[in-house]
Amino acid sequence: MNVSSRFLTGLCLSSLFLTLSCSSENKMETSTQTKFEGKENEIKLVTLDPGHFHAHLVKKATYPQVDPKVHVYAPGGPDLQAYLAAIESYNTRAEDPTNWQMEVYAGTDFLEKMVSEKKGNVMVTAGNNRNKTKNLLAAVKGGFHVLADKPMAIDPEGFAVLKEAFEEAEKNDVLLFDIMTERFEISTILQKEFSLVEEVFGSLENGTLDAPAVTKESVHHFYKTVSGKPLQRPGWFYDVAQQGEGIVDVTTHLVDLVQWECFPGKIIDYNNDIEMINATRWATDLTLEEFTRSTGLQEFPEYLSPYIEDGMLKVYGNGEINYKINGVHAKVSVIWNYVAPEGSADTHYSIMRGTKANLVIRQDKKENYKPELYIEPISSTGLKDFQDKLFAAVQKLSEKFPGLGVVKVTDANAWRVEIPESFRTSHEDHFREVTEKYLEYLVAGKLPDWEVPNMIAKYFVTTTALEMAKK
Repeated sequence: MNVSSRFLTGLCLSSLFLTLSCSSENKMETSTQTKFEGKENEIKLVTLDPGHFHAHLVKKATYPQVDPKVHVYAPGGPDLQAYLAAIESYNTRAEDPTNWQMEVYAGTDFLEKMVSEKKGNVMVTAGNNRNKTKNLLAAVKGGFHVLADKPMAIDPEGFAVLKEAFEEAEKNDVLLFDIMTERFEISTILQKEFSLVEEVFGSLENGTLDAPAVTKESVHHFYKTVSGKPLQRPGWFYDVAQQGEGIVDVTTHLVDLVQWECFPGKIIDYNNDIEMINATRWATDLTLEEFTRSTGLQEFPEYLSPYIEDGMLKVYGNGEINYKINGVHAKVSVIWNYVAPEGSADTHYSIMRGTKANLVIRQDKKENYKPELYIEPISSTGLKDFQDKLFAAVQKLSEKFPGLGVVKVTDANAWRVEIPESFRTSHEDHFREVTEKYLEYLVAGKLPDWEVPNMIAKYFVTTTALEMAKK
């Protein structure tokens, strides 16, 4: 028998319609539709191996085109239980509850079952990354559109499989797309918008190795709160063979933003447009007590034994990549700490260096840990003329972003962009925004021409960097 009732221990199923399937005898009509018109309920979701909380954040909202019935295929265990509990919490919340109806198949042959039964037309996956790339390949070969959490590849071998997956997706006329939430962060959007204003930014510098034209740094924390509750991570999250090292995980977002902001709408050919320079990696040390607090596990699992030294778990979550893209020096780095200081959170730093001004995002204590965009002119002369041009640019952008403003920073030759609160959606909201954009692509029947080659270029950078860092 493939399903155990212990998976549902402690779950209140008052509003979560749940069917558990454990044999091939329980069949229903397959879904073969892969072309969409935006009609109600025409998109039938399948969720594969939802081991990461990003899997349920996609379903924190509902979408008119998406059928509320979702077929879930996963190995049995606590990851599945946590996913179902999260969906139940969305269905039973007091404000704007969802109405997801979950039909679950739990078994070791979950991938084969999903492909053979074909009960949906769009597969969503966010979980253990060890076999994710192969799962993506199997899904697109099976005729599923795919919306996948990052990273879609965690090593050079996975990168080769991912390229094959994109080839198969094209053959089968399905869309393979990764969840790039950071494109929907308003400070990043505005950094990109101001970089296109020549009168203010000028043009992007080429930079140097010591002073890159674009730098993006991200600080994350293993112990954090999601949807108002302490996040309990699976033990395998700390195994870089299953989750991937930091240099191929969070950096996926950062490399994506470099391409998206610096070369909007342009195709990046990784064979000709990318020059890798160097990469480094280092570990964050966790005690057993910290590990237990994060996972609920009282001991380090056996698969983590290769990473334990003197009783400390070494997690290679940190990394830095230096490379050139179209001749422009870029640096991305990620740091994982255990827990954020009181009152703080994950943070982001980014700078784009222009010939007339630098565009800088800071998210530190001074900003109350909210990302703020600063515009810093290169020259200290002619500031009145610069300010006039900046004000004109803000007025024009306010047509697209009503309420946008800018204020002079006291005792500094810099201006802070005043971002209306209505545009400050949360990280969790960004999953809805990504999904809505993907639904638009499904109705259009194609991704923008640059998306696929740029996804391939992105994963070339991260997986090549890992290989370089290990050497």
